[in-house]
Amino acid sequence: MLSRQFVRENPETVREALENKGVDVDLDRILDVDEEWRELKRRGDDLRHERNEVSSRIGDLKADGEEEAAQEAIERSGALKSELQGIEERAEELEAELEESLLELPQIPHESVPVGADESENEEVRREGFDDLRELPESVEPHYDLGEELEILDFERGAKVAGGGFYVAKGDGARLEHALIQFMLDVHREQGYTDVFPPIPVNSASMRGTGQLPKFTEDAYRVEGTNEDAYDDEDLWLLPTAEVPVTNLHREEILLGEDLPLKYQAYTPNFRQEAGEHGTETRGIVRVHQFNKVEMVNFVRPEESYERFEGLVDEAEEVLRRLELPYRVLEMCTGDLGFTQAKKYDLEVWAPADDMDEGPAEGGRWLEVSSVSNFEDFQARRARIRFREEHHESAEFLHTLNGSGLAVPRIVVAILEYYQNDDGTVTVPEPLRPYMGGTEVIEGHDAVGESKLGDG
Repeated sequence: MLSRQFVRENPETVREALENKGVDVDLDRILDVDEEWRELKRRGDDLRHERNEVSSRIGDLKADGEEEAAQEAIERSGALKSELQGIEERAEELEAELEESLLELPQIPHESVPVGADESENEEVRREGFDDLRELPESVEPHYDLGEELEILDFERGAKVAGGGFYVAKGDGARLEHALIQFMLDVHREQGYTDVFPPIPVNSASMRGTGQLPKFTEDAYRVEGTNEDAYDDEDLWLLPTAEVPVTNLHREEILLGEDLPLKYQAYTPNFRQEAGEHGTETRGIVRVHQFNKVEMVNFVRPEESYERFEGLVDEAEEVLRRLELPYRVLEMCTGDLGFTQAKKYDLEVWAPADDMDEGPAEGGRWLEVSSVSNFEDFQARRARIRFREEHHESAEFLHTLNGSGLAVPRIVVAILEYYQNDDGTVTVPEPLRPYMGGTEVIEGHDAVGESKLGDG
């Protein structure tokens, strides 16, 4: 969140961020509440000072036999106490309103972020892996058809056991997901990451700390009650990303300078209610309600965060480089930046089967597999995560960063389409073969039950 002082002293900067990020918040109301709150605090301080002076005179007046003056002082002290109580109650109301309102204000974009209205104005930084493409079939079959033909993806049974937006990976499909998860974890261990296996349910305080609440309540899976019901700090939600529990590991803590940079990675299943649109854009496992992901979270000194940010992008890219999957790097413009981010890059892998208007010249489409973000001190303020270089020094807010390394289902899509062969099999990328017992080619499995008899 933004500090009160920053909002108070930089209203036009905040107003510009609201406009550029497309966020509708009544900033003037926030400023008015802050001004009234500060005026009440000043008035309260004056009343306390006066009451202390009056109270200190009562004993002296009584000792001097000035009973009438002492009684007047007692009555004045009582009146001041009553007035002060009213002011404090009003100040507490304004304080609560101000805190809730500040949670609605988005992060200020970094000065280097391009200004744009929406995703169409994001800027491509570079693309990798297109100079030496493998030979593809004349007609690449989409992953959703190929997966069912190979009996490694089952959408009908996924919907049967959980509903629309869920799928079942089985046989070599399940082995491929497990292989990708372990491969990613191993790559990031080489990069100095410490493993974390966090809880899957997270409480409201954790969701608020990273910015999911109250802004994105409708996208979350609540454990009890409906998303429209009021919630408190202890109510539970299924995590939408491991960023939530891992960042909140150090909520309301003070780290030491010697701890930084602190680098965690976590594999988790993730749950989001985003339904998306029907059609080829989301068909298959591109947009689902439960998906596997490896997340990287960094805690760093403020002066080091943008250097670490570029390093985090490179660490996420390393997975794509080793898998030899073509991809591109996009910088988000202000209109597509997101509520909590000061700067963000997306990594988009190439999936060659479905031709989209915004796809590359080679055909196919781009699939976002990682968002690498610098939140600066925005999350740290919400979650009260600070650090100090030495025990005797005052604590300050650190910076948090995160990036996916990577979203597993979309990498599966890219592998099934890019590593597809003319005979309908799929070559397993070489780095994954040790994790799949040496399997080099996914040849498919036999159907189970009467479905294997076909329509006849």
